[in-house]
Amino acid sequence: MAHLSDEQVQSLQLMATKIRISMIDMLAEAGSGHTAGPLGMADIFTAMYFHILNHDPKNPEWQDRDRLFLSNGHICPIRYTTMAHAGYFPLEELMTLRKFGSRLQGHPEREKLPGIETTSGPLGSGLSQAAGYAHAARMDGKKFRTYCCMSDGELDEGNSWEGIMFAGNNKLSNLTAIVDRNNIQINGMTERVMPLEPLADKWRAFNWHVIEIDGHNFQAIVDAAEEAKAIYEKPTVIIAHNIPGRGIKEIEFDYRWHGSPPGAGPEDVWKKADQEKEMLKGLRTLQGVIEAGHGE
Repeated sequence: MAHLSDEQVQSLQLMATKIRISMIDMLAEAGSGHTAGPLGMADIFTAMYFHILNHDPKNPEWQDRDRLFLSNGHICPIRYTTMAHAGYFPLEELMTLRKFGSRLQGHPEREKLPGIETTSGPLGSGLSQAAGYAHAARMDGKKFRTYCCMSDGELDEGNSWEGIMFAGNNKLSNLTAIVDRNNIQINGMTERVMPLEPLADKWRAFNWHVIEIDGHNFQAIVDAAEEAKAIYEKPTVIIAHNIPGRGIKEIEFDYRWHGSPPGAGPEDVWKKADQEKEMLKGLRTLQGVIEAGHGE
């Protein structure tokens, strides 16, 4: 496994915090969008774009790039902010989220923004798309890897399991799924709405290699991605146990922030007028701690 130095971990932690700050600013400016899930996936996306993916922001259509599909398109604020920090487009463009004519819509549109592999929106479709892409890459003898980020809640959708069966049956070892196991969905906790456990056993039953990790541990994220590359004739799923709202203690694990932006969330946390300010205050404090070399 590729061991990360203390300096590399600190650099990734700092970048993830900067990305969270940019995202809160962006959501507050838009006045709509999702907060909890994107905050929870910030560490995964930071690791992907700043360590794991073979990609080139200056040449987003590079044929040999790794492909990253986003199935749960509603968490696109974290993808947009990460891509901006990685150099795909100017940071200033983040302030156009969900505005008329913007390339940054509420769900990603492939033909609008370079570096987006698919238009996403209907939950449960992304893994099937990624599996088809990985299958075609194998037929063409291509060496790039295909990744698919998806939510735990979308596993309520039957077509997710069609994709899982297809990939397992075709032994797509060039495919890695990453499940955001944050235990919330729009109207409550997943195990109350539609229980998913035993989740790992279900994936194994469909001939997938399963890795479970702490989705906020950069070494674990990188190790899991490396392990997936070494698995022969099986696709891999990384079940990332994440904290929704990660980085802002007051909203962590609160499903009401699933689809609420700063300024429109529940007032029993903060008054609506104070929500962006309070979120940014906590994140900037965290940024200072990391910059001082104390980690998270």
